[in-house]
Amino acid sequence: MNRASAGLETIIAKALHRAPPGESALLAWPIVCGSAVADRTRALSFSDGILRVEVADAGWRRELASLAPRYLALINKYSGTPVKRIEFVVKAAP
Repeated sequence: MNRASAGLETIIAKALHRAPPGESALLAWPIVCGSAVADRTRALSFSDGILRVEVADAGWRRELASLAPRYLALINKYSGTPVKRIEFVVKAAP
């Protein structure tokens, strides 16, 4: 099974490295954060090395900010463009 997951990881990394520079970090977000977090967040933009991710509320922002170093290391493993920081922003009220 490890061989299969390593092969899948290689395929994903190659595909994301081929994505346009401004898009690879956005595309990598749901992969690095996992499906449970991806269902509750949305990568908004990537500019000047900063990936902006929308979260539902301040609690989510606090929780994900504590995990940011882990996410940053993973996203830089996959993204074709270096990400310096992940900024979590609370979704605007409708």
